[in-house]
Amino acid sequence: MPQEKKPHRLGTERGQFESNRKRILATQEVCGICGRPVDKSIKYPHPMSPTVDHIIPVARGGSSDIGNLQLAHRCCNRQKSDKLTERKSFEQAPELVSNRALPHTFDWHTL
Repeated sequence: MPQEKKPHRLGTERGQFESNRKRILATQEVCGICGRPVDKSIKYPHPMSPTVDHIIPVARGGSSDIGNLQLAHRCCNRQKSDKLTERKSFEQAPELVSNRALPHTFDWHTL
């Protein structure tokens, strides 16, 4: 029995995936699965190398639309496999603390 080709690996779906893959790699910095930064200088097949993950897997009816793709570490993507997971948002800005909120005096001898 011949193995059926996946739609995202053929024709126009493949072109759309490649185009969106380049956009994801250029614009996202954080793994959509674990939330840690992705070092794009690490090359395949290293487990921490960057990959593009289908949020809703193609095997479960997902597409290669830009809204269904996210940056991920290779090991995170492999562990997720074709499971559906809750989408997380890691794009919260860090809390900024003004230096005016810091104490004006500090006893450094107590450290």
